[in-house]
Amino acid sequence: MESFDLSGRVAVVTGGNGGIGLGIAKGLARAGAHVAIVGRDSGKNETAVAELNTSGWHADAVTADISQPEDCRRAIDEVHQRHARVDILVNNAGVSVRRAPQDYTLDDWRKVMDTNLTAAFLLSQACYPHFLASGGGKIINIGSIVSQFGSPFSAAYAASKGGLLQLTKSLCCAWAKDNIQVNAVLPGWINTDLSRSARATFPELNDRVLARTPAGRWGEPEDFEGVAVFLASPASAFINGAGIFLDGGYTTVG
Repeated sequence: MESFDLSGRVAVVTGGNGGIGLGIAKGLARAGAHVAIVGRDSGKNETAVAELNTSGWHADAVTADISQPEDCRRAIDEVHQRHARVDILVNNAGVSVRRAPQDYTLDDWRKVMDTNLTAAFLLSQACYPHFLASGGGKIINIGSIVSQFGSPFSAAYAASKGGLLQLTKSLCCAWAKDNIQVNAVLPGWINTDLSRSARATFPELNDRVLARTPAGRWGEPEDFEGVAVFLASPASAFINGAGIFLDGGYTTVG
């Protein structure tokens, strides 16, 4: 369908070299976008780009550490220099530190906030003039269901994702007049390296998640392809400031 066609668009996906980010990158590339992966591991970046290009799609990568403000701006500038446009930004990269809040160090807190929240703001800010120049743009922030719940062993992560949802709404209010749509996807329990490490730490987690999730399974990275294409495409032109749950029904259970 033409309204879902991303041909000629350039999409930046942070953390697009694995997990949810790679699932999103595949969806956007399949829909016709050129995908620029931004990640700090150059080897993983190259592997992901090769996988996308081997499938007949179009991708490249920028090696950058988005916890560093200068790298956020440099990454967007580099993508624009290569392709003369930036149309879509997916703020997906994220980290977590699992420990009780009284045991957090300030460095732990800053590490999570700098990567999950501050980087999303700086990357969005860096994209703004390019969106203006091309008549509009799309920002997709990958939040979490913990933006809605407390999290006793991931206070910084939960706070950063709550902040990301509010940033989504605030950027919508500021930039909707410029034909920029800013929306968030709120994943539940997804089968990624991050969640596998959580299951290793908390062996009971798997059964608890399956018992509460009406879909009866963990999510997979490929579950993000459709919603990413929808939010990146003209089909979602009147959807702005939304937080869309992608959790198999987990948050509907009382």
